[in-house]
Amino acid sequence: MPDPEITALRTLIASRPRASEVAQMRKDYDARGLAYGLPADVTVEKISANGVPSEWTSTPGADASKVILFLHGGGYVIGSLDSHRHLVAEAGRAAGTRTLAIDYRMAPEHPFPAAVEDTVAAYRFLLTSGIAPKNIAIAGDSAGGGLVVGGILAIRDAGLPLPGCAWCISPWVDMEALGASFQDRAATDPTVQAPTIKFMADTYIAGGDKRHPHAAPIYGDLRGLPPIMIQVGAAETLLDDSLQLARAAGIADVPVDLQIWPEMIHVWHSYHPVLDAGKRAIAAGGAFVRTHLQGA
Repeated sequence: MPDPEITALRTLIASRPRASEVAQMRKDYDARGLAYGLPADVTVEKISANGVPSEWTSTPGADASKVILFLHGGGYVIGSLDSHRHLVAEAGRAAGTRTLAIDYRMAPEHPFPAAVEDTVAAYRFLLTSGIAPKNIAIAGDSAGGGLVVGGILAIRDAGLPLPGCAWCISPWVDMEALGASFQDRAATDPTVQAPTIKFMADTYIAGGDKRHPHAAPIYGDLRGLPPIMIQVGAAETLLDDSLQLARAAGIADVPVDLQIWPEMIHVWHSYHPVLDAGKRAIAAGGAFVRTHLQGA
């Protein structure tokens, strides 16, 4: 039986106007995230993480020695601390950690590898703040989900110790949109279509190498990376991106927990205030982080 909450959400999404200008897209995306608000027990502190505008978020009982470094989605073109604060807060609550969400530089103003550089800078900030690498999880959604893995490769290339685990939500890891799901899932995905992905990839890569491992980690050497959880909706055009990432990680002998959620759409976690499946997916991701940080 179809999930009535996702059916209602699809109707809502279909009713929204679609902006074509980047500036308006950014405003709309932020406004939708802010509309959900925050529970009264969430604490937010703005900081600079080695020059990267960022926010500490915590909920009661959070273990101050453990952190999720969160990388927001939005195709490297839109998205911000505002668009994702409600998701970041609940991810930390589920994991029992603090979260550090970063406002990395975006295209077209700052194309690749600016977002990767900011991720590494924020990770260095955590290390110099006294957080043990084994107590850091890196998480993100969509473009941020790809940046999780690309960022860890950059962290390794910089000679830094690796984090304890990675949590990828509906990750975008193929800058060329080669997956068959862009065709066979096009009718079921209400938010992400191939033309938008290709526009964002062109904007982000800006004439560079679309198969650079820090941008498209399915082309990287993933050997030695920490355990990865990948969550993706069965209705997503980006379904094949998750399958390719899981395959690349599995071939490299990286422990992978791949979850394909029936009926779910792109980053359904962000709709958790109105979608029980979003709450459950966040809880599953939080449990993964708890297990791997405690066992590190």
